Amino acid sequence: MSIQVCDQSEVRPIWFQAFSLAQLVPVCEGTAISHLGIELSEVGPDFLRARMPVDARTAQPFGLLHGGASVLLAETLGSLAAELCVDSQKFRCVGLEINANHVRGVRSGWVTGTTKPIHIGRSTQIWETRIVDEQARLVCLSRLTVGVLDLAKDSQDR
Repeated sequence: MSIQVCDQSEVRPIWFQAFSLAQLVPVCEGTAISHLGIELSEVGPDFLRARMPVDARTAQPFGLLHGGASVLLAETLGSLAAELCVDSQKFRCVGLEINANHVRGVRSGWVTGTTKPIHIGRSTQIWETRIVDEQARLVCLSRLTVGVLDLAKDSQDR
């Protein structure tokens, strides 16, 4: 996995604490993320990026990138980014709603998703993910709404 980090001085980082993409690899092992060949590739002060192969694992029966695979890439990026914006000892982020507009078909190669926050609040977050093909043409645009759960309150409610 090749990891790039952009110049952190450009924008105030949104992340709760410093991290490396290498620290996220064990979290992804043995999940749909690794089964589909998704590779985390870059973190910036306000974005997270990954790429996904367009192959037998991610194609629909007619040879195009499956829309569900695009949504899985978008939810992966948005959910991981949301978690990285909170204190994981106190909060857990869960997906509430996701939508996706599939703009262009892809038959082979790689697609790259980049997620950025639209809103980072105390109880909700909204993440937009743009997925592009190898020619940087828009393939899918997705928006994920995430709920931020207070672990202390959640344990009291049980």
